[in-house]
Amino acid sequence: MMVLKLGGSLLSSPAALMQCLQLACQQEQGQLVIVPGGGVFADQVRLTQKQWQYDDKVAHYMAILAMQQMALLLQGLCADLVLVDKVAAIAPALQRHKLVVWSPLASELDAAGIPASWDVTSDTLAAWLAIQLSAARLILVKSAELPENATLEQLSISGVIDKALTRLVHNSPLMIECISIHQLPFLATCLKNNA
Repeated sequence: MMVLKLGGSLLSSPAALMQCLQLACQQEQGQLVIVPGGGVFADQVRLTQKQWQYDDKVAHYMAILAMQQMALLLQGLCADLVLVDKVAAIAPALQRHKLVVWSPLASELDAAGIPASWDVTSDTLAAWLAIQLSAARLILVKSAELPENATLEQLSISGVIDKALTRLVHNSPLMIECISIHQLPFLATCLKNNA
């Protein structure tokens, strides 16, 4: 099984976002879970937090809602996607050969001890989900240009991925790849080889 995180910034690259969704829909269903970023919805949370100075816990809950909005948007673009909010409901949906998009619940993330901080974004939540599902691979699709052969630590320092991701996966066997929208042929190959 594979987890595919589609960065919210892909909304600014409609052709790339649609290509990612088409590639996902072409795969054998029941093997892939899509995790949405927060996109412009999360950007709005960042802006209003600066203006209104509410705490990170409130911002965290609002950012999770942003991911839920993105999940709905993705489902609106691809009717084959099935929205699943509870982690325990993902495996049964996959067993029914569904193409799943995760719409995370704040209550589940709280119960799991996920910190309410901007150090934790949808990148870390995608990795957390992949670990919960015992997925073999996590692919993070970004709209940013990526340095060749960059490590997760280097990507974290440069702000391409969040600060919590490397700590979360430190002792995990999860294979993580971060790719740019300019590398979609590589994404196609990864999805094709998904076991």
